[in-house]
Amino acid sequence: MNERKIIIGIDTSNYTTSVALMYTDGELIANIKRPLPVKPGERGLRQSDAVFAHVKNIPSVMAEAGQILAGRKPCAVGVSERPRNVEDSYMPCFLSGVAAAESIAATSAAPLYRYSHQCGHIMAALYSSGRVDLLDGKEFCAFHVSGGTTEMLRVSASKRGFNCELIGGTADLNAGQVIDRVGVLMGLPFPSGPRLETLALANTLKIPSKKPTASDFKINLSGLENMAAKLYKDTESCELTAAFVFDYIGKSLVALADSYEAKYGKSDFVFAGGVMCNSIIKKMLSERFSASFAEPSVSADNAVGIAALVAKEL
Repeated sequence: MNERKIIIGIDTSNYTTSVALMYTDGELIANIKRPLPVKPGERGLRQSDAVFAHVKNIPSVMAEAGQILAGRKPCAVGVSERPRNVEDSYMPCFLSGVAAAESIAATSAAPLYRYSHQCGHIMAALYSSGRVDLLDGKEFCAFHVSGGTTEMLRVSASKRGFNCELIGGTADLNAGQVIDRVGVLMGLPFPSGPRLETLALANTLKIPSKKPTASDFKINLSGLENMAAKLYKDTESCELTAAFVFDYIGKSLVALADSYEAKYGKSDFVFAGGVMCNSIIKKMLSERFSASFAEPSVSADNAVGIAALVAKEL
């Protein structure tokens, strides 16, 4: 009997060291992740610290992957080598994953496939939501919403990942940045998203009505940080402040999606990135649009989408 062939996917973002193992038919074997450590009170990592953290994490994630492989060699290796699908996109933390991927590919005589981190996120959303039909050349709108990115993209599948046209997004802070800054302000650890969501769901007070707008496909989120800080100072309510933050971000994304459909017509929307696992925001978007979301396990930074992109090419 022929043994099923296995793909290794690697992603080393500014938040997580991640390795995925997947059969060539798309069945996921393992999604192995190690968060990068952030000191209490801090709101992220410098690139030099992120690279160092990946160097420390990679041996343990590879050891775990090696136990699952049990001596079998991968038939292909995929890696995220840059943040986005543009020529000047660069971030040093991804070099850690590229070094590991090149080493594995060289020693196992396996082909190496390189993608952007953003393409991995989009593919993870399509893969986990069951919307692989959108890989058949159909154009759709993808949102990549995280600590490092808040972008609205016009997307179609290509041989090497996706063709992504940047349509709009944030004009200043990213959605995940605001969430983490407000969370740290209230004494929560970084990243703050899941704990902030728990607080928001426990809120029983009326959320202040603030209506964001999308102008020229852009939203502004820096004001949200200031409004949330003032609300917390005035009310001393973590629950109300958290609920306000997610309500405002959700309305901002709705405004962007509305502006997209106003120009391009009814569309399928795919939402990817760590912020998009938030249940409050997901409810707001799914009630208005044809919306697909990445499963929570592959919403935040991960290598599953990278491995699935390789499987698509093979």
